[in-house]
Amino acid sequence: MRVWVARPEPGASRTGAALTGRGHAPLVAPVLAIRPSRDAPPPGTFAGIVLTSANGVPALAEAHRGIPVFAVGRRTAARAGAAGFGPVIEGPGEASGLAALVAERLPAGARLLYLAGAERKPEPAAALAKAGFQVTTHVAYHAEAVALLPEAAGLALGGHALDAALHYSRRSAATAYSLSEEAGHGGAFRALDHYCLSADVAGALEEAGIAVHFVAAQPREAVLLDGLAR
Repeated sequence: MRVWVARPEPGASRTGAALTGRGHAPLVAPVLAIRPSRDAPPPGTFAGIVLTSANGVPALAEAHRGIPVFAVGRRTAARAGAAGFGPVIEGPGEASGLAALVAERLPAGARLLYLAGAERKPEPAAALAKAGFQVTTHVAYHAEAVALLPEAAGLALGGHALDAALHYSRRSAATAYSLSEEAGHGGAFRALDHYCLSADVAGALEEAGIAVHFVAAQPREAVLLDGLAR
């Protein structure tokens, strides 16, 4: 299959390689760019650090070494461990499960540092606060939309040279659609088979009236890519 990968780097190239290994033809053309924050994390003593994305790992500092890191999933956990932080506790791949894991391991009232993106969902911070944790949120990175549809994506859509698109986040899915519309390729975008990492991601397309071909039963890349073979 000819598959558009619109997620930001460095994940986009990694996904492209995985697709190639499975016999697909990837088009790596991100519509979002990750920009690290220039602000340092707040000082203080924390009982745990919460990461919902590997993009938050670069914000970890020397003062955070030795503090338990609660990572949303396998890749985020691996990146935090490789950077020398931890002990790392790997979550189930989604925010609500991560909050439950923190509640199992730490006492209510403990102070947590949440390294988050500027554009984020309420969880896991809302559930942790409700459970009695003191959550300090630090914006560690920004996901900025590109100004125009990537040229390669425009050419592929215009030439009907794509079969499918992979969507890893609600925002990247919505951005890919809006940029395609603005470039005059909305119809071609709608005609693709859309594969989504979760029901929440799929919602961004469904709200625009776009049919979703596949939603991963678990928010894991391997499950999403397995869907391409169905």
